[in-house]
Amino acid sequence: MSLWLLNHFSTFTLAVVAVGGTVLLSVAGSVLLRRRYPSLAGGEHNDMVGVTLGMFGAIYGIILAFVIVTLWTQLDSTQTIVASEATDTALIARDAAAFPPPVRADLDRALSGYVHAVVEDQWPRMRAGQPSYGATEAHLRSAFEVLQAYDPRTPREEVFYEQAVGHLNDVAAQRRARITMAEQELPPLLQVLAFGGAVVLIPLTFLYGMRKLRIQLLFVASVAALVGFSLLLVLVLDRPFAGELSVSPAPYREGALARYWTP
Repeated sequence: MSLWLLNHFSTFTLAVVAVGGTVLLSVAGSVLLRRRYPSLAGGEHNDMVGVTLGMFGAIYGIILAFVIVTLWTQLDSTQTIVASEATDTALIARDAAAFPPPVRADLDRALSGYVHAVVEDQWPRMRAGQPSYGATEAHLRSAFEVLQAYDPRTPREEVFYEQAVGHLNDVAAQRRARITMAEQELPPLLQVLAFGGAVVLIPLTFLYGMRKLRIQLLFVASVAALVGFSLLLVLVLDRPFAGELSVSPAPYREGALARYWTP
């Protein structure tokens, strides 16, 4: 469900729905409860409600902070993995300049196929939450076969050959890490705590009575807006390859890899 929302609606639209919807429902619920129980305006139970609201608010705030920081760290790590994979691929392309023309041509062909497969095939799969090793496996295997069949003849070629092999091994490892990140999502228990906590916390604000309706609605709307925005962050950050704030495949089109995209 979250993938579909992120891939079909802009972040602004999701913000309006999440924050605006939470505020409207909360304000409407507060008004209805106040009309149903007019005595709430007197604040008879404010002491008990205030303590309960403070306790639940503190616990829920810690949970949301933990979830958001974890998801942000995951997004940052994913960006680093993508940048590192693209950098190592570019370094292989640069190292290949020291090889004989036939070897360089075969390696360039494999690398070109790899970066195109990552951007054009694997990336849409990751956005949909269905990453596949098969999308790039043939091209990565071809690059390994080129290097495995090549026997360096000079010390200079040996140096660049060792570097190219090391970078190719790193590309394989980073591809696995990238696909693993694309498969991850917030554990169900944390999802229940994050979204279920809002269902508990916001209605508690309805019970905190104030004589002036306008002041009470402002209080309820403020809490609802903060909770709605926090839940929006959870939704947006949970999937690093989906939505407008997702990790971009731009590193595979830049630097030494840009020549693989020229007509």
